[in-house]
Amino acid sequence: MVLRARITIAAVGRAKAGPLRDLYRLYADRLTWSLSLKEVEVRRRLPPAQLMQQEAEALTAALPPSATCIALDSRGKTLSSDGLARLIAKSCEAGENDIAFAIGGAEGLTTEFLARADRVLSFGPMTWPHLLARAMLAEQLYRAQSILGGHPYHRAPAPNKSAARRRPNS
Repeated sequence: MVLRARITIAAVGRAKAGPLRDLYRLYADRLTWSLSLKEVEVRRRLPPAQLMQQEAEALTAALPPSATCIALDSRGKTLSSDGLARLIAKSCEAGENDIAFAIGGAEGLTTEFLARADRVLSFGPMTWPHLLARAMLAEQLYRAQSILGGHPYHRAPAPNKSAARRRPNS
């Protein structure tokens, strides 16, 4: 299946040269889908609520107007890699090829931004550095593309072995 996904990642903050930007580029460069990273910044010192509001406005302005907006937030729904691949495939099959992911700043995303998003997803309840979240998202997008293309990069767990193996205490 060949999908013509056009992915935008809108993220608060600018990545400086270093290992996290390199990790993001490693996976972003592997994608055959169109991928655009739009970094936004609010450079003024503001109270957290005002800062979040201005970041939300900047993120909204960075999103393609017709894109399906997927906000990343710890309160969102978790998906498996297969689930993300199916979500992207269904979106493209419905003619919604523009998909935008939004990553907020240190204070997170406003409840209004989350309410306007088409979906809210999470990498789990743990807090992740925002630059690492970009790299994790790029890897998951590459993995989704690999799953949909039948590429061996993604190795799903064997059936009936979904429980993690525990190491005995030493």
